[in-house]
Amino acid sequence: MNSELRYHQTLGEWVLIAPRRQDGKKKPNEFKKYLSIERKPSPLKTCPFEDENLKRSGNFPPYFWFPETKPLEKWSLQVLPNKFPALEKISDCRIEKRGIYFVARGVGSHDLVITRNHFHSFGDLKNQEAEEVFLAFQKRFRQLALNKKIAYISIFCNWGPQAGASIFHPHYQIIGLPVIPHSVSRSLLISKDYFRKNKRCIHCDVLKEEMKEKKRIVYENKNYLAFVPFASKEPFWVSVFPKKHQPFFEDLSQKDLKEAALVVKKILALIKRKLNDPDYNFFIHTAPLIEKKKHTHYHWHLEIVPKSNISAGFELGTGIEINPVFPEEAARFLKSK
Repeated sequence: MNSELRYHQTLGEWVLIAPRRQDGKKKPNEFKKYLSIERKPSPLKTCPFEDENLKRSGNFPPYFWFPETKPLEKWSLQVLPNKFPALEKISDCRIEKRGIYFVARGVGSHDLVITRNHFHSFGDLKNQEAEEVFLAFQKRFRQLALNKKIAYISIFCNWGPQAGASIFHPHYQIIGLPVIPHSVSRSLLISKDYFRKNKRCIHCDVLKEEMKEKKRIVYENKNYLAFVPFASKEPFWVSVFPKKHQPFFEDLSQKDLKEAALVVKKILALIKRKLNDPDYNFFIHTAPLIEKKKHTHYHWHLEIVPKSNISAGFELGTGIEINPVFPEEAARFLKSK
C-alpha cells in the first residue's frame, strides 16, 4: 500500500501513514513480535505498594479507599498522595515575566490510585475492580475540582517500563494543574471553532463517520464506541468515546462511568491477547475546570496507546508522527478471531 498523509481533525495535526517504512515485513499480525518485551515483576517484599510497605511509605495515609464500608486492612483500592510528586502542594500560581520568558511555580496536586493485586493490570481486573478504578478517578477528580486554583486534571495510566512506569505494581495517576496544557487548549479551540461554524460537536461528527464507514471500529455497544482513529499517530491506538455528547468526565452517572470502565477493560484485554501483552498508556481527555460553561461543545473521551513507535529526528523536527500500520488494518486485526 502507498503512504498517505492524513489530517487528524480534532487535534489539528498531520500524520504520515507509511507501511513501507517497515520494509513491507511488519504486517499487523507480526507486530506482536516487536511489541512483546520481558516485563519482570518486582518481588512482593520490596514493592512499595504492598500493604505493609505502603504503611511505612511517604504516600500514607490514603485520601480514601474501597470498599469504603470495611476497615483499611480489607482494601481493594487506595487513593493516596504521590511520595515523589511532580508538583508542589497547591498554592498560588502567579505567572511572572523574566525577560521574554514566562515562569510560574510548579504547584498543583499529584495522586496515585493503587489496586491491590500485584500482577493484574487494568485488562486483568475483575469487572467490579475495574469499575472501582473509574469510580475512584471521578471521586478524586470531584474533590480536586473544589479547589479554584486547579485549572485542569489529567488522569492516566503508565503500564510497563516502555510506557514510563517505574514501579511494576499496577497503579494510576491523577495530576491537578494550575494551567491548561497547550495540546488541550488547541483541541478545545478546534472543537469550539467547529461548533461555531456547524452548530455541531466535531467529535459527535467523527463518531457518526466512524459508524457509517465501519472500517476502524474495534468495539461498539449501545452507549460507547471504540475505534482506531482515521489519522492514528501510533499503531493500534484506540479511542473510546461515549456516543452521547458529554463534555465532562466528572459529571458522568455511576452507570455510565461503570460502563466506560468495562469497555476500556475489554479493549485492553483484547490488546493484551492480540499484541502479546505490550506496554501501554491510557489517558482521559475532558474539558477544563475553569469557565466550564464555555466548554460544553467538548466531548470527553479516553485514549489507549500500546507502545511501539519511537519518535526520532523526523517526528521531533516536524511534529508529524510516522505510523507504519494503516488504521483500517489495525482495527481489522484487533477484531479478528
